[in-house]
Order: sequence, then C-alpha cells, then structure tokens
Amino acid sequence: MCANVIVAEDDEKQAELVRRYLEHEGHAVTVVGDGLAALDEVRHKEPDLLVLDVMMERADGLDVLRVLRAERRELPVLMLTARTTEDDLLLGLDLGADDYMTKPYSPRELMARVRTLLRRTRRTPDAPPATGATGATDEMLSVGALRVDPVRYEVSVDGAYVECTPGEFRILAAMAAEPERVFSRQRLLEELHGFDRYISNRTVDVHIMNLRKKIEPAPRKPTRLLTVFGVGYKLTDPAAKRAPRASS
Repeated sequence: MCANVIVAEDDEKQAELVRRYLEHEGHAVTVVGDGLAALDEVRHKEPDLLVLDVMMERADGLDVLRVLRAERRELPVLMLTARTTEDDLLLGLDLGADDYMTKPYSPRELMARVRTLLRRTRRTPDAPPATGATGATDEMLSVGALRVDPVRYEVSVDGAYVECTPGEFRILAAMAAEPERVFSRQRLLEELHGFDRYISNRTVDVHIMNLRKKIEPAPRKPTRLLTVFGVGYKLTDPAAKRAPRASS
C-alpha cells in the first residue's frame, strides 16, 4: 500500500533514517525540518500520514497538531518525541495524535506502527474484511442512534457524521460490536496497539474522554459510553433504558 507521507523532523540523521525505511516500503516521502514547513506541506499535499517530531524550530509538534485538528484535518499523525513522561504522551493523544513513540525507538517498530495506521485509515477495494480481536467484521454496527461503519471508517450519531481518530474509531468499533459488554482498560489497550511498553491505562481514559465529547449530548453526564467503576467501560443504548416495559 503506497502512501504519501510527510516526515517533520529537525534531526537530519533521524529524518534520513525514517525516510529510507519508508521509501523501502514503497511510500512517497517528503521531509521537512520545522513545524511551519510541516503545516505548509500538509495543506499543500494532503498526505496520507504525518510523522511528527515534538521538539522542532518555529513551531513544535504539539502546536502543529493543535492547528491541524482545529482545521479539522483527519490525516493520521504519529508523534515522535524524546520526552518520556506519561503526561507528555497523554497531552499528545488529547490533542488528537493517533499514535506516539518515544526516542530512541526501533525503525522496524516505527514501520509497524505506520502500517497499522495506514490499514485503519486507507481501505482498498480488494482489502479483506477486517476482523479485530473482538470478532467484529465489516458489517454496520449499531447501538441505538450510534452507527459505526467498519468499511468506510465512519461514525454517526442521529445521522450526523462524527469525526474520530483511528484510535478512537478502534475503541468504538470494538465496543459497538458487543454493546453492554464491560471492557477493561487493558482489553481496550489491546484494541489500540496490542502490547506496547509506552502506553498505560490512562491512554484509554483520554480516548474515552475525547469520544464522549463527540458522541454524548452532555459529555460530563454520559448516557452512551459509561464508566463501570473499578472495571472499565461499556457502550449502551440510552433509548433502550428509557423504553417502558411491556405489560404482561
């Protein structure tokens, strides 16, 4: 699957290494060395993926991400950073990053992350039906007024389109395949990335918080995406809970 990828990295040696690995896998790669150049290239080329370093000149990666999401650009963003604290990771995810790797990292692992992001966001006509760990296939998933379309990677509530990052979509699709099931944080982490030494349960909490902002009428009083205290989360149909019981 050939993709157009922009790599925003101010370390020339690191940028060249990433470029070589991406081109070896058949991708077209543009390398830029600062945040403002990254914004210009994204607006001009509409890439399939942005590999974005956090610490850059003129505008850092977090500022770039803020602008892109404010412009409602949906391209997947894989962030690279030398910062190793959990708060830094969660801030990147909260701003809309789809994945996050800390330096130093394995180039082979980076390519695996790239392939995963592209699979989730670029479906081809001959692609086989996607089957996640939950057993969900490419059939439309419905939980009340919420619709999740695994073929088009689309989400809607009451017919209105909901923009989700690949990570958010992955969580929502898994839960929509099994409504009312309680998913532990660890189970949802497996849906996101499988085994990953860089993320924690708080990563799931950030995705859930962002999803509630998008699918709940009142995010602070959720009725669809519920917390089951001490266990995890579940997806439910609020209308079903309001429906009166049939008289016997």
